[in-house]
Amino acid sequence: MSTAACPPTNTAAPSAAAFAAALLDPTRPAPAGLQTHNGSDPGVRFNVYRNNVVAALTGALAASFPVITALIGPPRFATLAHAFIAAAPPTAPVLTAWGEAFADFIAAFPPAAGYPLLPDLARLEWLWLRAAQAADAPALTAPALASRLAAPAALLAARPRLHPTVGLLASPYPVVSLWAAWQQDPRPAPLPSPADLPTGRGEPEQALVVRTGGTVAVVPIPPATAAFIAALAAGQPLAAAAGAADGLDLGLSLAILIRHEALCAWD
Repeated sequence: MSTAACPPTNTAAPSAAAFAAALLDPTRPAPAGLQTHNGSDPGVRFNVYRNNVVAALTGALAASFPVITALIGPPRFATLAHAFIAAAPPTAPVLTAWGEAFADFIAAFPPAAGYPLLPDLARLEWLWLRAAQAADAPALTAPALASRLAAPAALLAARPRLHPTVGLLASPYPVVSLWAAWQQDPRPAPLPSPADLPTGRGEPEQALVVRTGGTVAVVPIPPATAAFIAALAAGQPLAAAAGAADGLDLGLSLAILIRHEALCAWD
């Protein structure tokens, strides 16, 4: 008497690495070893699951980079996001912490080569998101500032400590203006041709990004002020930081930092 063959029960399940690699790359087949409880095709079910995961990750990335999404349009952004997901998938459960490498990925992504301002725009959006989520700290009080300003010699040797939410962008492209324009009119915009995009020559822009009173501000600043803040961020004392910035208006730069509560201590 012949009997029907039973399906094997000892098929090795795919490794976690193989499963994750196939899950985030739609060009890969479903990993070997998948089984279903009802005998349906595991490849079909895996593809549904993969589509849902990639769609969720694409949506999370678009929420973190809304200006880029609007500038290039959702279909093109989805193509960019899918490539980024395959190359640099999230490694932590908090998706808003994922995307720091997005700007560098765009810079190396061949289809984006004709749009050189996109990486810096991504950097600005990431600084905004980082500032929104960074730990809070009390800003320097008026009495603390007054006591320092009353002793100029000691002030020059002091090391101002920047607020944890502070970020700095210096770009050869007018990305700060582009970002600001989108805040006024966040409708999706058609993708311009490379010839229509600014070249960046003669149009550099710098910005201080900081959270003040629960609101993230993107503050356009002069190049010398940006160099000064970068030196402070590197830990240089006030006099050395001022000397590192050609053409610096020290009073103006300190006023910007104080007005936007971008200092939290003096060392």
